[in-house]
Order: sequence, then C-alpha cells, then structure tokens
Amino acid sequence: MIYTCTLNPSVDYIVHLDELHVGELNRSVKTFTFPGGKGINVSRVLKRLGVDSTALGFVGGFTGGFIESELRKEGIACDFVHVPGQTRINVKLKAGRETEINGEGPMIADDDATQLIAKIGALSAGDVLVLAGSAPMSLSVDVYEQLAARAVKRRVRLVVDTSGPALEALLAYRPFLAKPNHHELAELFGVAMVTREDIVLYGRRLVEKGVEHLIVSMGGDGAFYFNEETALFAEAPKGTVKNSVGAGDSMVAGFLAAHTSGKPIEEAFAYSVAAGSATAFSEDLCTKEEVEALVDRVRVVRL
Repeated sequence: MIYTCTLNPSVDYIVHLDELHVGELNRSVKTFTFPGGKGINVSRVLKRLGVDSTALGFVGGFTGGFIESELRKEGIACDFVHVPGQTRINVKLKAGRETEINGEGPMIADDDATQLIAKIGALSAGDVLVLAGSAPMSLSVDVYEQLAARAVKRRVRLVVDTSGPALEALLAYRPFLAKPNHHELAELFGVAMVTREDIVLYGRRLVEKGVEHLIVSMGGDGAFYFNEETALFAEAPKGTVKNSVGAGDSMVAGFLAAHTSGKPIEEAFAYSVAAGSATAFSEDLCTKEEVEALVDRVRVVRL
C-alpha cells in the first residue's frame, strides 16, 4: 500500500479574474475549490492513474471535513488525525500573473503528533510512505525525522518531496525516491543556482549517499533522473501552462504508478515527466488520458 502524509494540508480556492484591482471590488470570472497539499495531490493523481493510496496527516474543522469528503468522493482512503481549529485555506488569484495568499494552519499538539507517529508505526514492510510538503510551525522541527525513523524501522520505503533542512535531514534515511527541483537542489548544496552540469554532479552525489531513485525537475526545461546504474535527461513536452500547482506532485505520482506496475526505469521516468506536464497544462491535476496523450512526446536520453 502507498500512504501519503500531508502535515499542513489546505483547501485551495482558485479565483480567475480578468484584472485584479487592489483596494477595489473585484468580480471573479470562474472559481475552483480543491483539496490541497503535496501529499494529497499525490494521492489524487495516483487514483486517477489507477493506483490506490491512503492519505494521512492532520485535518480540522469544516475545511478539514471538506478535504475528507472530497477525497472519499474520489475513492481515496483517509486516515487523518483530527485536530482542533481549521485546516487552512490557500487563495490563488489568477489575473494574468498569479498571486497566492496562503493561510495559517491549525496548532498541532504533541498528542496529535504522537497519534500520527503511531499510524506510521503500524505500516508494513514494503509499504511506501510519501512525505511531502511543509510542516506547520507548531510541530517539532524534527517531525519529519521522527516519522522517517519510525517508517524505516518498519522497513517502509520512503518517498521524499520537501525542501530545506527537512530534505537534508531525510536523506540520511536513504529514501526510495527523492524529487527536489533545481532550486531545492541548489539550496541543498549551498549554491545560488545550478547548471545542468551541476545537476549531474550533485545528483550522482545524492545517489552515492543512498537515494535509490532521484528525480530533479526543472519545470518546462525538463528533468533529470539518477540511480546507481543510470543517469537520464528528459525533455518536457511543450504546451500552454495553465496551472503552477501540483506539477511536481504529479511527477512523484506518475513515477510511483509506473514503477509499481513494473515499467522499466526509462518508461517510468517518461511517465513521471508526462504527468507533471499534463498537470501544468490543466486547470486541475492531470488525468490518465492526459498523461498518456503526452508520454510519447517525452524524449528521454541517457547521459
């Protein structure tokens, strides 16, 4: 079973406007409301690609109830810890350029964190745990390490899609899959930016440190893949970008869906890139039909 863990989920309220006039009344052209958060996005895309998962994390209040209700409508199992307060609402204003207003998540008590750690401790050997996104400020700074340590003890395969100190700390647990973007990779190695040559150098270093599968995404400029035997580069298909939310999460889901079905690494990587692109070209997360329409347009080369 695949489990996704979203410590700070959200209700994503997306508002399209012809123009945004600050300090004045604005009327939307269209709006969308989705359950959000990186791990939740992975679960939603996995389901669309025909793979079941269970969503873990913290939810609270009527907004948390909305997330659970929407996920269950999509056939996604939920096993959240319920907390006092309201799950945050993130507003994304789209008026030519995109403006984001991210809400503040609820306070998470130590007892709530203990409940989640216990859920991780009940997973089975061979399960996959996706640790994705940011952690609420109310949680311990080492919360991801606590979760990873419990998972590794159970011989659960870790998937890591976070950034900053959390990403650096989780590398010590030899993740099955890590997916930083090129900015996060630069931050990890303490440099302002990375060239493609740098990505190859740093990617191989992370594999040497124990990452089994590494994908480094670069948005519309493509992506790199590394394991012990192979280094690959994929050109992303071209299209009109409509959505900046969830493309990286879709890459994680695409790779997991293809890999768990037994596809060779090059095909799994191409499927990952196609999933990320399909989401970028959609108003919501990608569908299986959209991914499969793009996958043949992903050109993968060995390095």
